[in-house]
Amino acid sequence: MRRTAGRLAAAAVLVASGLAVLGPAAPASAAPAVSYTNPIAAQRADPHVWKHTDGYYYLTATVPAYDRIVLRRATTLQGLSTAAETTIWTRHANGPMSAHIWAPEIHYINGKWYVYFAAGGDDVWAIRPYVLEGTGANPLTASWVEKGQIQTGWQSFALDATTFVNNGTRYLLWAQHDNSLPASNTSLYIATMSNPWTLSSAAVSISAPTLAWEKIGYQVNEGPAVIQRNGRIFLTYSASATDSNYCLGLLTASASANLLSPASWTKTQTPVFTSNVNTSQYGPGHNSFTVSEDGQSDIMVYHDRSYRDITGDPLNDPNRRTRVQKIYWNADGTPNFGIPVPDGRHPVRLRSYNLPSQYVRHWDFRARVESNVTNLADSQFRVVPGLAGAGTVSLESTNYPGYYLRHRNFELFVAKADGTALFNGDASFYQRAGLADPAAVSFESSNYAGRYIRHANNLLYVQAVTGATAPADATFVTE
Repeated sequence: MRRTAGRLAAAAVLVASGLAVLGPAAPASAAPAVSYTNPIAAQRADPHVWKHTDGYYYLTATVPAYDRIVLRRATTLQGLSTAAETTIWTRHANGPMSAHIWAPEIHYINGKWYVYFAAGGDDVWAIRPYVLEGTGANPLTASWVEKGQIQTGWQSFALDATTFVNNGTRYLLWAQHDNSLPASNTSLYIATMSNPWTLSSAAVSISAPTLAWEKIGYQVNEGPAVIQRNGRIFLTYSASATDSNYCLGLLTASASANLLSPASWTKTQTPVFTSNVNTSQYGPGHNSFTVSEDGQSDIMVYHDRSYRDITGDPLNDPNRRTRVQKIYWNADGTPNFGIPVPDGRHPVRLRSYNLPSQYVRHWDFRARVESNVTNLADSQFRVVPGLAGAGTVSLESTNYPGYYLRHRNFELFVAKADGTALFNGDASFYQRAGLADPAAVSFESSNYAGRYIRHANNLLYVQAVTGATAPADATFVTE
């Protein structure tokens, strides 16, 4: 994750979460970082969020009836969960654009709003990409006109159009069935654009479903989304059938490369975001990217389901939900998506105050601080009301829900809650202002007053704060 702008905003996320505890209060700080509670929207698939210069987030997504395009807006991502929804366009009664209204995306280009979406016709599977143009400051009340079908070069199944700019050139990405590749249901294509609804180059295929995990149920590469960081273009896409096998893959290209050359794109050979039994999240996919309210964190918006087994065609199951999740960045500049986090409050990471490249994580259930934690979920914890009550907090493992940081013989472990008073006390802490910096946080043991979570030789203990480095050893920044 890009580092927060100053420790004040980064460290205040626990206070922002509403879990500040009894005891000495932390001093006032800069505007706190924000927290999210998932899901953001029920029965909304293929979500796309646009953060605009007017201070609003705009969300559109596929509705289960496949019959209209809806928008909602809020000044925060969390606010989208309760924002009123407006229908800005409804399918035609017959002919083109009369069926399967799928995967809308909203973009603001050259002073106007554009919505890209897929639609079928009298043949409901004759799905093609289309564009709406909106005039007005607020897209919920804008005047919308149909700009028609994007002509991709041939007439075959095509959907999931998205657009981005690199080095001054606008590109379109989409998924299409190429009749010359009958074994593939859809592949990913790219072309340059002369305006928001017209291609200016021939379409080029940059990825086909060739790997085993891209071909479960259906052979699919679809739902492309782009995030540009660190001199590279990272392109996520969805693969396999839209059940629990649905997952995200990743293509990478240099920002200076010829993006119309398939050779410029490198495919990661394993999926980067998949179903997770422990967190009860299934079929994550069809994502978009935005940024946090403070502009400091990259956020992935995606859909999944809370159950694995589906009766019949998953396209007829309405219960894909819109969710949001922070992206972190590895030391080599590549994105780390982690796992789909559990429903409820979004987890945080605890970065060591005096070893700023190191994060609290568990390894074989022993708690420690460590750099470059590529198994991201090992270093993510949900801050929840303390198991011991009385104004405490507990730190719940993200990849092992029901497991908490607790001390045993004053050593910190991640262990499964057993409901005993001893466990509850060992796994509960008072959140204090940081001992080395009041804008950060420290955690005092609830059952051993004066002992704090601190690191020593990279392991975590509950210890008294003695020695010159002790206050910093026991201080953490939340991200």
